[in-house]
Amino acid sequence: MSEQQPTPIATAHVTAPYGPLADALKLAEFGTACASNPAQHGVLIEADDTGLTLRTHDWETAVSVTVPTATVTRAGASLLPLDQLTKALKAMVAGETKATAARTTVTLAGDLLTTDHLTVPLRALPVGEFAPAKKPAQIAAHLDAQEFYRQLQRVLPAACTDDTLPVLTAVQMTLEGSSLTLAATDRYRFAVADIPATRTPDHPATTPEHLLTALIPASVLTRIAKHLKTQTGPVAIAFGTPELTLTVGDTTLTIQPREGNPPGCAALFPTTVDTSLTLERATAQRALKKCAAMVAASGERGSPVTLRWDDTGTLTLAPRIGEPDDLARIKGMPLTFATLTGPTPTDRELHANPAFLADALAAFDATDTLTLHLQDPKEGSTTMRPLLLTTNPRPTGGDYRHLLMPVRVS
Repeated sequence: MSEQQPTPIATAHVTAPYGPLADALKLAEFGTACASNPAQHGVLIEADDTGLTLRTHDWETAVSVTVPTATVTRAGASLLPLDQLTKALKAMVAGETKATAARTTVTLAGDLLTTDHLTVPLRALPVGEFAPAKKPAQIAAHLDAQEFYRQLQRVLPAACTDDTLPVLTAVQMTLEGSSLTLAATDRYRFAVADIPATRTPDHPATTPEHLLTALIPASVLTRIAKHLKTQTGPVAIAFGTPELTLTVGDTTLTIQPREGNPPGCAALFPTTVDTSLTLERATAQRALKKCAAMVAASGERGSPVTLRWDDTGTLTLAPRIGEPDDLARIKGMPLTFATLTGPTPTDRELHANPAFLADALAAFDATDTLTLHLQDPKEGSTTMRPLLLTTNPRPTGGDYRHLLMPVRVS
């Protein structure tokens, strides 16, 4: 007869309103997305003289959330399946209005969950089987949460989604001087955004030339961005060896970076161009919607749209569909632009992926115009070189730069 395994002991005793507790558990889910065993798919509930802390860790992301509105009635720790705990809490406030549910007092005594209406036991796991994350590194700088969110929304669409290219499915986050740079590419476009950063005075890397960098999975940053959307305070950032840690309010997220070296933007982004012009964004977006819809209506999936300067310098955007004879008969929608430097292009075409162009235009949501920078074809070629879009009148500077590779057509 085999020996009976001892029942796992859950010792944390706390009370908390349902609303803040449920919100904390939603954040804790970030740390269970890649869990492969029951212990790491659970939430570690720690109650001590500092209060209530929820911890998760799936080896890719570790989350630590404190619940300030909770009251500790007995110090201890409980490891409970996160999914079971979340569903049980929702069931206990079922039938209540949202306001009533949010303020409903929930008591957890070890593995026993109680409200005024129900008491149910949960399946506790051995606390010792939970593998905690490393202690976060010292905070290197602080960022504005809303600016961080805004720039992530610009850069994330450019990250690759092909898992066979893991380095390109991440965002390079680099802290240098008083700026955090986000960079992402899928080989067809390259997005770079700069965020003002306030460096921590006592951090070892305080010199402006000292560079801190980490390659963070775009999928993780996409989940985190949902939380940042509603935050108004600062975000603390720390670079460990090799973990990167973000602290937002009562939540700390420690992320395991990818290994590898992505292509550097400095070598790809031009510092000098032949022509710079400002483009009215709203008109360009309206024209692009019409052209993309026409491509879809034609059934020619994958067809590009064409930016064309005719022999008078008039700029239009048109769908590239149909047979060669049809292409000659298509007239595009005129776009409003003004040349800043260099000659206005004439008799020139640039073909672009409509979805990629739509992402690029959407990234300039804070302005009515954006700047297009053009480079003449290399000698002996008629192919347009990459299109550079910036928030700055010049090809360098500004807080956002987007390099779009043209589509080659026969």
